[in-house]
Parts: sequence; structure tokens; C-alpha cells
Amino acid sequence: MPRVRTGWRGRGAACAAGALLLSSAVVSGSSAVELPRGGAPVAPVAPVAPVSDGATVLRWKPCEGEAQQGFECAVAKVPLDYTRPRSRTIDLAVIRHRATAPGRRTASLFFNPGGPGGAGTVGLPELYEKFPEQLRERYDIVSWDPRGVGESTPVRCFDTAEEAIAWHEPVPPFPVGREERRAYIAAYADLARRCEQREPELLRHISTADVARDLDRLRRAVGEERLRYWGISYGTLLGATYANLFPSRVGRLVLDGNVDPEAWVNGGSRKEPRLNTFLRLESDLGSADTLGQFLELCGGAPVSHCAFSAGNPGATRAKFNELMRRLEAQPVGSWTYARTVSEVRGGLYTVHPGWNGTAETLQTLWEGHAPQEPPASPGPPRYPGFEQPLAVLCAESPNPRDPQRYVALDRLSTARAGDLGHWWVWANEPCASWRAKAAASYAGPWDRPTAHPVLVVNPTYDPATPYQGGQAVARELADARLLTLNGYGHTALDNPSSCVNEHAVRYFLSGVLPPAGATCEQDTPPFSAETPAK
Repeated sequence: MPRVRTGWRGRGAACAAGALLLSSAVVSGSSAVELPRGGAPVAPVAPVAPVSDGATVLRWKPCEGEAQQGFECAVAKVPLDYTRPRSRTIDLAVIRHRATAPGRRTASLFFNPGGPGGAGTVGLPELYEKFPEQLRERYDIVSWDPRGVGESTPVRCFDTAEEAIAWHEPVPPFPVGREERRAYIAAYADLARRCEQREPELLRHISTADVARDLDRLRRAVGEERLRYWGISYGTLLGATYANLFPSRVGRLVLDGNVDPEAWVNGGSRKEPRLNTFLRLESDLGSADTLGQFLELCGGAPVSHCAFSAGNPGATRAKFNELMRRLEAQPVGSWTYARTVSEVRGGLYTVHPGWNGTAETLQTLWEGHAPQEPPASPGPPRYPGFEQPLAVLCAESPNPRDPQRYVALDRLSTARAGDLGHWWVWANEPCASWRAKAAASYAGPWDRPTAHPVLVVNPTYDPATPYQGGQAVARELADARLLTLNGYGHTALDNPSSCVNEHAVRYFLSGVLPPAGATCEQDTPPFSAETPAK
């Protein structure tokens, strides 16, 4: 599978996230002041004590993971339930890379890699080099595994990694036909029962609002009076939630590849929604539009630049449709129709190298061969964590409770979005059986005046968080400016644009927003002869 790092991703309804992290730290101090749901004014921000005063301490040490060399790791302790801050605590795995020009260091910049369920201890090392060089020079870049995820106190519904993998292995990315639908629905009903039995208290305290409260604790722990933050994909929902829970603590926030918060919470309505979460976000339409661009640009390129090209856009679209119908009738090895659709969806996220890898995969299948499987990772298997994104999404974002409703939604989505629509419907079906509900979620309002304006960035062809999501976030927040990236893929950070980077650097260092209506281009177009910068 082409490498996919962020956002709604992975096999089935979720993705595995996590890394080996062995470190220790203590975070203490009083709970942050929070806005009650419904709208009381926020209390003034008290001066932040420096890290050296002993009140809030992160004990950093070199990370031990092979992919984390050059990073420092720590563990923060935070309340499980912020309404009872002296009761049970949980751990947060925290990671940072120090500013590369220490003499010019400005502050700490927090990063969330998306999800829900994205582990910062994995995502930051993977994406660190894609941050603008001036930000890496001037900022300690800090991330963490959100509560319930990865190496933080995790949601784990199985005793071992082997048991979790064995459960997940036979579950397809989405079901095809009546028998598979019956088995898929039963499997996720079983998962919901397992999770509820193992950790019912934790499941009710891993909402986005709980994570925002943790983020405010971490902000204090690194000695910052206000938050500097770059969130991608689901991390934009976290940023919007933080901005409205703690508006006077907003320093500089970049929200990149945006989740419409109103759509996520179904407008705050308590009625059962007509659509599932991802159809409300129009992720299926974003995928369909991006796939259309993939086939258009591939068809306009020579085979030397796009392996799946059929010589022109129309022929390439027809070739794709014929391949999908062939796979529906007969898989190629382990490559079923559902697996191929899921892999194509994920491969659209990162233009380089994802689009070329996807084209090669499709061409290999077209020729009747199964693509080469990636080598198995050495050592014992890691816990896959596929239930962790579900634990966040299902507990706070409304979805239909009748499993049969997803059959009708499947017809609706494929009628408007084609083959990729299947995935975006069935990825939310596990929520039909999910029992836990977030005890302290946040459903708005989203327009609280913030101490500083927010910079919203969105590609025009984003396959997971479509451009209209960026427009909605810029409109719903009290003071935000939309920067449009005329380009492809999920988030600007993972699909680089020097223009976006220049605006981001200027914004973080001086607070200057791009002009209203500003647009940028990607550095390297898809299927071009140019070699992307490493």
C-alpha cells in the first residue's frame, strides 16, 4: 500500500497507531479553566509559571524508538475526568524536537497529526522534515499521543496484539453483498461489546474536548502563555475545539485539511442523523473529485509518468471502471474489490509518492497480477489499535443506530461518489453498535472571539477533508482567514507548497495573515517529470 500517514485512513474502519516509547515524566498543577458547554465567558488567563518553578514539569529524555532518534520523550499525567481532577489520572506520551537554532528559539509549537487516533509519537517523526525550515529552527515542535491512543493510556479491547490482529484480519474494509454485510455488522457489534466490558470509564473520557483540555495542560507544561499549534485533518477539529473552550489562550493556530465542526457534531442536534459522519463531511465527494483528477491527470500523462495511463483522460477513466468491475467479479489473489477501493482511497492522500504508487498498483492489477506485499516488520507485532479512532468518533459524533440504514446510505453515496463511496459509509457503521457516549463532549458554539485570528488552509482537491470543509471552518470561527492551496492530496503539510509555508512562517513569527482570497500552488504537480524535494 502506498504510504498513508494521516486522517481517515487504513484498513477497515480505522488505522493502527503507536510506537515503542519508554520514558518518564510528571505533570502536575491545577486544572485549566474551561468554558462550560453553552457559553459562559472564559476566565482571564493567569500568568503561566515557568517550567523551572516545579509546579508543572515534563522530564524529557532521549526517545528510544528507532524512528525517533533526535527527539525527546516524556510522559504527562492528567486527570481522566476533568470534573474530578483529583481522582484517577492517565498518562500521555509526549514527544518533541528541539529548535535546531537554539540561539534563535522563539517558543514551542504543538502539532497534531490527525485521526482521530493519530499518534503524535509516530506522526511527528514522520512529518517533521515537512515543516518549514524556519519553524524548525525557531520552535521546539511538540506532539503527543492523545488519551486513549498509542503509548498514552490506550483503549485496548484485546489482551494481546496477536489477538487483536486475529480478530481484525478477516474483516474487510467494507462489506460487499448480503453475507459480508451480515458478518461485518456482527463483527463490529462484537467489538463494541468487548470494548465496553474492558474499559467503560476510559471510553467516556476520550472526547475531542477532553483532548483539548489535555492540550491546555501541555501548553502550561512547556511554559507557554498562549498556544501555538498546527493541526492537520482531525487535528483541525481539535484546534477549533480548543479555540472555543480556551479562546483567550489562542496564540497562533494553523488548521490544515479541515473537518467542519458543525457537520461533525450534526449541528448539535440530539436527533438521530439522516447521514453518517463522513457523508455529512462530504468526504465521499472529496474522494470522488480527487479520484477524478487523478484519472484526468494520469490520462493526460505518458505511461512513463503514470503507469495506469490509457493515453487520454476518457480512456483512463474507462479503464479504471472496467478494472473495478473485473475485481467485483473476481479478485486478483488477495486483492478484492473492497481492498482495492480502500487502497486507492488511501493512496490519494499524498501526491508524492502516493499517486505514482497507486497508478502502479492499478496497472499491476489490470495486468492480472497481485501487487507485491510489503515485507513484514521485524520483531513482535505491535498492538494495531484499530478500535481507538472508533472510540473517539462513535462516542461524540452522531451516526445512525440502525445497522440496516447503512445499506441505504451505501446506495446514496455510491450514486453520488462512485466506488469510493462504499468506504466512507461503512467506516462509520461500527458506531451503530457502540455503547459509550462521551461524558464531556463539546458541540459548539464555534464562534467565540479568540485572542488572535486563526489561519485555515485547505487543498482544493482533498480526498478526505474537502475544500468546502475549509470554507466552513473559516466561516464558523469568529476570526479566521482561509488560505487556498490549488492542489491535490490530504493537507498542505503532507503535500508541500513553498507558498503555503511562507505564509505559515510569517503568521507564526509575526501574526500576519495572508491577504483575503490568497491562493497558493503546490511545488510539484502530479505525474510531472520533476522529482519532489526530499
